Amino acid sequence: MHMLYGGTEVNQKLVLGHPSGLFVMFFTEMWERFSYYGMRALLVLFLVTSLVDNGWGWERNEAMLLYGWYTGLVYLTPLLGGFIADKFLGFRKAVVLGAFLMTLGHASMALEVVSNVFFFIGLGLIILGNGFFKPNIASIVGQLYTKVPEKRDAGFTIFYMGVNAGAFLGILLCGYIGEKVGWHYGFSLAGIFMFFGMLQFYFAQGIFGKIGDSPKQLEEIDDTVEDAFEDTKDAIEDLAEEADSSKVVKDRLVVVGIFTFFTILFWWAFEQAGGSMTIFAKDYTERILEGNGALIFKVFNTLLTVVPMLIITWVLSLLFRQTYSKYAFSNILLSTSFVIIWALVIWMLVRDFSNEVAEVPASWFSILNSFFIIVFAPYFSKWWQSKYNPTGPAKFAIGLVLTGIGFGALSYGSLGIPLNAKSASVSMIFLVLAYFFHTMGELCISPVGTSYVSKLVPIKYLGLMFGVWYFSSFIGNLMAGVTGSYLDPIVESYGMSFFFMILMVIPCLAGVIMLALNKTIIKLMHGIR
Repeated sequence: MHMLYGGTEVNQKLVLGHPSGLFVMFFTEMWERFSYYGMRALLVLFLVTSLVDNGWGWERNEAMLLYGWYTGLVYLTPLLGGFIADKFLGFRKAVVLGAFLMTLGHASMALEVVSNVFFFIGLGLIILGNGFFKPNIASIVGQLYTKVPEKRDAGFTIFYMGVNAGAFLGILLCGYIGEKVGWHYGFSLAGIFMFFGMLQFYFAQGIFGKIGDSPKQLEEIDDTVEDAFEDTKDAIEDLAEEADSSKVVKDRLVVVGIFTFFTILFWWAFEQAGGSMTIFAKDYTERILEGNGALIFKVFNTLLTVVPMLIITWVLSLLFRQTYSKYAFSNILLSTSFVIIWALVIWMLVRDFSNEVAEVPASWFSILNSFFIIVFAPYFSKWWQSKYNPTGPAKFAIGLVLTGIGFGALSYGSLGIPLNAKSASVSMIFLVLAYFFHTMGELCISPVGTSYVSKLVPIKYLGLMFGVWYFSSFIGNLMAGVTGSYLDPIVESYGMSFFFMILMVIPCLAGVIMLALNKTIIKLMHGIR
């Protein structure tokens, strides 16, 4: 069998046109994002909920500052985790270690009913574990496409679909159970599936061969790179010349820096989802539905839940068919986790249909982002492989403008909210529109940016540079939390519409600037597309 994608022969068996190993990573990342986004959906809501309702009764600004620091630090620790993986552990061992630490973190958070200290210990463990997990799993995905770099954007977009499948299920189930059954049950559920993700990856990692192995034998890594070009000797020589050119490397790192800066602005706006947009959903959006409205929502919610579940289960069956003979235990663990998820989904839907009134959980709106990604990611993947594929900078520009348009919908919907209002009943349609446009923007920026890092950075710096890449998310998330903490003063003095207008204007301006830099950036890439 022709070893087009590296790794073992099993990895050469294609699933939806991509190596089987991509989908091992797909489901590993899916469960990690299930745990992260499930907990993220609950964090601010839990903190601002009154003590009577078993929350902590924090003020909004305090909750959003903690949210900003937490989500920011989650993206800072990959700098350390990427460095340690590059120098000592290797990508795969780092992924397993990170998953284990995050499992312990979620378990600790579930013990918040015993002591508040466990809650903060849990946050710390998740932050640390994510540092080992996030940059290194992306590095493995990038190395699957060493020989076919033109397929990398499409591969990362499929991988990103797995990211958001996990986020969808995590927000849906952890959010629902946390709000309607008990906060610590929601935190516990997040930890259970992080544990499944760790085991599934651990028992299937042999599929990658030497990819992601310990870096102690540097020659083996070099051999892997050379093997990827064994059929084209001239291409190897061109690559070596390229490695010796400090100007080429420097220019490409400048491009990574430019993308990083604009990514900060994107995450600053986008990460309002777990802060100010969650508060908007909780206190300013009409969420109690009766009669036909309640029935329509229940039917829509059922379709919204079941259709993605069917799609993900279908992808699971394809992977199962290709890899079960060699990695049976991993597949059994993965299938078992899906049986549990299906049972929880059916229980939730039956429970909702038994009530005449539909009370939409505040966390529910966050699943729209993941739902739209699951639906539209394959189309974006095909777009990136077509003759109409925009340049990297153009994709960033489109994404930033779309993000701004989403906040424009919220700004318009908020026009009727009086100054200093603590509650309102704005139609849900404006949040739905915001999440739609934000998702379209995200598909143009996040997976594409990750793909470009893997293409522009020399392999020996890859783990570290992915850490630097995620550092931009630290800054963006922290800025998002700080900005959200000013929600009340801005609403009091200028109104809710003005708050969202700020978030509309800045990304749109950034998108225009990025488009103006398009030709300069392409030149600095030195042939990378």
